[in-house]
Formats: sequence, C-alpha cells, structure tokens
Amino acid sequence: MQSSALTVAAYLAALPPDRLAIVSAVRSIVLANLDPGYEEGMQYGMIGYYVPHRLYPDGYHTDSRQPLPFAAIASQKQYVSIYLMGVYCGCGDDAVTGETPDSRWFRDAWLATGRKLDMGKSCVRVRKLDDVALDVLGRAIARIPAQAYIERYREMLARTGKARPRPRAR
Repeated sequence: MQSSALTVAAYLAALPPDRLAIVSAVRSIVLANLDPGYEEGMQYGMIGYYVPHRLYPDGYHTDSRQPLPFAAIASQKQYVSIYLMGVYCGCGDDAVTGETPDSRWFRDAWLATGRKLDMGKSCVRVRKLDDVALDVLGRAIARIPAQAYIERYREMLARTGKARPRPRAR
C-alpha cells in the first residue's frame, strides 16, 4: 500500500500503533547499521534507503530520476514489508533461483534464529515484531556498503544488458 506521505516523519505519524512499533524497530536497526553512503527518505510511497545521485548519478535503471534503491520498509494491508534489494540485487549467481551469496547467507542466518522466514526475492513479510530477526537484519544491512552495492549493480546491468549507454564526452 503506497503512502502519499512526503517525509519519513509524516509516514510514521500516519501508522497505527501496532505498525508503528514494527516499522520503528526495523527502521532503528537499519539506521544503526546503514553505511553513510546511503540516505533515508521517501521512495515509491515507502521509507527508502538508497544511493543518492551524488554517488551514483545514473540512478535506478528503470527510472533514472530515482536514486538507486537499496532497502525499504512499507506498511502493507496485512503485514510490514522489508525490502532488501541489496541482499537480492538481481545479480544472483544461481541461474534457477537467482540467489546470491548474500541472499543465501541471509536466509540461513534468519532461519538459524528459529523464526519463520516469509520472503520473496527481496521482500521479507512480517506480521508482528517478534517475527523479525533484528540482529540478522542489521548484519545484512551492514554487510553491503554503498560503494560495493554500486559495483554489484553496475556488474548486473552490464551482464543483463540493461545498462544505458553513457553519453560520449565532447
């Protein structure tokens, strides 16, 4: 469910108390472990963490006006979504599953906590705060500094042929 909030504060203020508790706890862990190269703000109607244009001017390949998304938190109708594009990155080395070493590590580390993992490719869905392996989430965020993420992203674009040609210098 996309929000029309223009700021993180407005997004948080609009949440019901049960969702606010989950989103606030997840946000605190993300911010405590986020590389300083990333920024927090509203992106695609949710709280986003992204590589700003000053570090990666090309932006997101599907919409270059958007900074490169890394992670996000969204209150959906039935659950809270934690999007971990940096863990998945679309740059998997497994041709069938698309998994990366980071996504395998994440899945194994989460399951080792004894918590159920409801995860799509980059989206972890949680219904209550006890469902979240906060320590694993923090380590997953900390494992991928912004410059490393940019390099991985560029490699994925080149490998998949999605990279836009750069204008020639005159």
